[in-house]
Amino acid sequence: MTDTPAAPEPSAPAPSVTAPIAAVTIAGRPVGPGHPPFLIAEMSANHGRDLGRALAMIDAFAEAGADAVKLQTFTPDTMTLDHRGPGFVVEGGLWHGRTLYDLYGEGSLPWDWHAALFERAAARGVILFSAPFDASAVALLADLDAPAYKIASFELVDTPLIEAAAAQGKPLILSTGHASADDIDRALAAARRTGSGEIVLLHCVSGYPTPVDQANVSTIPHLARTYGVPAGLSDHTLGLGAAVAAVALGAVAVEKHVTLSRDLDTLDAAFSLEPAEFAQLAQACRDAHAALGQPTLSPQASEAASAAHRRSLYVTTEVAKGTVLGPDHVRSIRPGHGLAPRHLARVLGQKAARNLHKGEPMRWDMLAPDAD
Repeated sequence: MTDTPAAPEPSAPAPSVTAPIAAVTIAGRPVGPGHPPFLIAEMSANHGRDLGRALAMIDAFAEAGADAVKLQTFTPDTMTLDHRGPGFVVEGGLWHGRTLYDLYGEGSLPWDWHAALFERAAARGVILFSAPFDASAVALLADLDAPAYKIASFELVDTPLIEAAAAQGKPLILSTGHASADDIDRALAAARRTGSGEIVLLHCVSGYPTPVDQANVSTIPHLARTYGVPAGLSDHTLGLGAAVAAVALGAVAVEKHVTLSRDLDTLDAAFSLEPAEFAQLAQACRDAHAALGQPTLSPQASEAASAAHRRSLYVTTEVAKGTVLGPDHVRSIRPGHGLAPRHLARVLGQKAARNLHKGEPMRWDMLAPDAD
């Protein structure tokens, strides 16, 4: 869920950071360069204020391969006013005509559910954390020993909230939808004033959904270089491609909205992944990370069985001892058990040291002694 942002302020880019970027640790799980991407299933409002559904979502997305499930912790009164004046009614998009107060009431997660959800996540071996939207939400999550705090894109300008979350001494994940460089600078400064310094930035485009050609995932390595922290993606596109591309560019985390079914009448279902789709995303992102590997110009173990199928020099006809070898006698063909093709010019014009037979791989000792 979201509301209408203020226009971004103009800003100058921050200087690039060249020092190595250290991983942060969330509930014992390292999140950073060199580690598989941290995959976050964002429940958002798709619980539909049904505790059974919320618990089922934890079960389903733990099974689908999520590293973490993320909640949102707010009430309509901590988010907005019960008012229909200008700016308090949504214009356009999925929620056109509805008041902010009504939307946040429908999307809010009852606070007395949180303990049960944390218990279920622990039982399923999946990390659970939340995005608080005011200091009272931070306090609730602190009482539950939340392992991290997410600052949503629209709250990135709320530096008192960032300071309150950072003061808990746990890692912070900051989304950057709508943000200018100055917004990010101020948010990081607030986090570092009071927190542990363990911060992850998530590149985000806050379109619901975001057209894939506006995802701009090339921003992710720029964020990491500029701010010296691990960077990932909060993805609102409809498919998997943006997330996989982000991981290929070095994203350390990917967050996707999820639902048990897009047929459910919940606020965010239309742009959320179902469990089977999230499982595909998880596998694709982990495969993309594994495929990055390390820069190398040497053969890999998987190539050993096919190495014999490279070209090499072979005798292609019966050749009598003393024959001057020409193109009709020796060629570069497969398989690869003979001399390398680069030696062909040195072999041609030399005399055969013995009778040579069709199909023999060329070796140096098959040439007369006066040859090289």
